[in-house]
Amino acid sequence: MNLVPYAVPFFVLAMLVELGYGLWRKRNTYRVNDAVGSLFLGVLSQMRRFVVLGVGGLVYAFVADYLALWQMDASHWATWVIAFVGYDFCYYWLHRMGHERSILWAAHVAHHQSEDYNLSTALRQTSSGFLLSWIFYLPLFFMGVPAEVFVTVGSLNLIYQFWVHTEHVPKLGWYEWIFVTPSNHRVHHAQNDVYLDRNYGGVFILWDRLFGSFQDELDEEPCVYGIRGPLRTFNPVPALTHIYVDMFKDCWRTKSWRDKFRVWIARTGWQPEDVEKTHPRNKNDLSTFRKYDPPTSKTVAWYALFQLIAVVLLGNWMEATDTLTYGTGALLVACTVLSMVTTAGWMEHVQSSRQFVLETVRLTLLAGCLGVWWYQNALPSEMLAALAAYGVLNVIWLAVFSLRAPREHYASP
Repeated sequence: MNLVPYAVPFFVLAMLVELGYGLWRKRNTYRVNDAVGSLFLGVLSQMRRFVVLGVGGLVYAFVADYLALWQMDASHWATWVIAFVGYDFCYYWLHRMGHERSILWAAHVAHHQSEDYNLSTALRQTSSGFLLSWIFYLPLFFMGVPAEVFVTVGSLNLIYQFWVHTEHVPKLGWYEWIFVTPSNHRVHHAQNDVYLDRNYGGVFILWDRLFGSFQDELDEEPCVYGIRGPLRTFNPVPALTHIYVDMFKDCWRTKSWRDKFRVWIARTGWQPEDVEKTHPRNKNDLSTFRKYDPPTSKTVAWYALFQLIAVVLLGNWMEATDTLTYGTGALLVACTVLSMVTTAGWMEHVQSSRQFVLETVRLTLLAGCLGVWWYQNALPSEMLAALAAYGVLNVIWLAVFSLRAPREHYASP
């Protein structure tokens, strides 16, 4: 049983509590632009299933039916303990390889791009992890872990990891020796040299202590969050694809056929020697590091929050309904991505000409889809009305904003 949907209200409440606590203590760790960008990626990670299908489930079913050594009893407590611990062990190696190998880092990097560290960062998830992550969990199915147990312990593992994404919880004494905590997970998200690529455990920090990847959080070395190759955008498209794009470029540019293959399996950050000379990648100088934080007006901040609420509600409805065709689901996801892209543009002060073109394309696509869905009776009348109202509100906001916003807002910083 997947428990994550039941935890969503808790996630929202916890983020609001953390925000309120931070404001009260005058140590707020949230920025609207960064948090909205993170939550956009979280929504897309859930919507991904309406567009692409993973092969992991098919492989798991085949292994469980034909290759498993035995079938464990789902009603026995020992099965759950073995599955829970075994899942976290497999997760450790997936997570570690996700930092050490380029093709896996390309999927995982989205989770590390935020330069803030708060509970919204926990929900900043990849949409391409399904491509290879399933390989690391095959041992559980060879061992005979039932599918329903696997799904449940996997969701418990993910839910546990939510609470450790905060700066407000100090070290927790003896608990630090056994379990992943906010302190040792802050280390994992830091880009400082001493902290880089450490503390991979999901629930148990014991794996890191056992396999030499543990690093304690040091009082004299404050964590600097983010990735070494700065993204500098809240746009979800480059956030999800920029490492893949870098690898494709390196593969194309290198003259060595050996290196064309090696690009995909090399250690993270590696470049062919000839490419590194002509197209080196810029890395952060932490001594002069500044967060990417273009100023966001109150008008744009409220607009971004409105778009976030809209896509969250749409995603929840899509998860709850069982009547969506593939085509309708894919178009809804496309409209969602365009909404996120235009919202990121407003938060980044993209010039007005590009923004209005994107908004026109987005709202035209939405209007066209509404007409088709109404004609084909593809969506319930209540959802059609909600989407139409959403479109009208966007048109009104765009008209008012274009009349009232100062010209300086559109200028590139």
